[in-house]
Amino acid sequence: MNISILKSTAILLLCTLCYSSCTERVIAPDDYGIFAAENDSTVVMNGVIDSDTPQHWENYIAAYPNTLHIIMEDCPGSMDDAANLVLGKDVYNDFLSIHLPANAEIASGAVDFFLAGAVRTREAGSKIGVHAWSTTFSSATDYPNDHEEHQPYIDYYVDIGFSQSEAENFYFFTINAAPANGMHWMTDEEIATYNMLTP
Repeated sequence: MNISILKSTAILLLCTLCYSSCTERVIAPDDYGIFAAENDSTVVMNGVIDSDTPQHWENYIAAYPNTLHIIMEDCPGSMDDAANLVLGKDVYNDFLSIHLPANAEIASGAVDFFLAGAVRTREAGSKIGVHAWSTTFSSATDYPNDHEEHQPYIDYYVDIGFSQSEAENFYFFTINAAPANGMHWMTDEEIATYNMLTP
């Protein structure tokens, strides 16, 4: 084969490879939202879960596919309950562990997320807060116990491994423990009663 043709072919191939590499989307740390890598297998979580968080989690896992552990630190809740339930089920299906260090403080929707851990542990001093959910127009306790508004949350707990009775007991405990504008910090006894931690 003519040497000039070989050179042209090589240059074309090189340009094609370069173009593919240059046009491939690079995921930046800003695309991880409330997630930050501690190492290749452990992610630290700080902040409020919102409608973008499931995508941020997908971005993070794409960049760190060996992730096995989540450490929750300061997680005050969720601004989008539907997104939070999707996120929790994704984590549950990935069979990840979730840990609360001694300085951790999680509340509201972040507690629902914590329960998605296949292994759930906490250190003494960590705080778990629950209260009734609310919307612009209503609160959880505005509805009778058999109302359909409660069902997505109960179904979520069942989907992440709780029995029907465990799901119902915990859910109704949380919405009656404190009003939407308040917070009940769970005692060690309550945490044990509602199987918040894995054996």
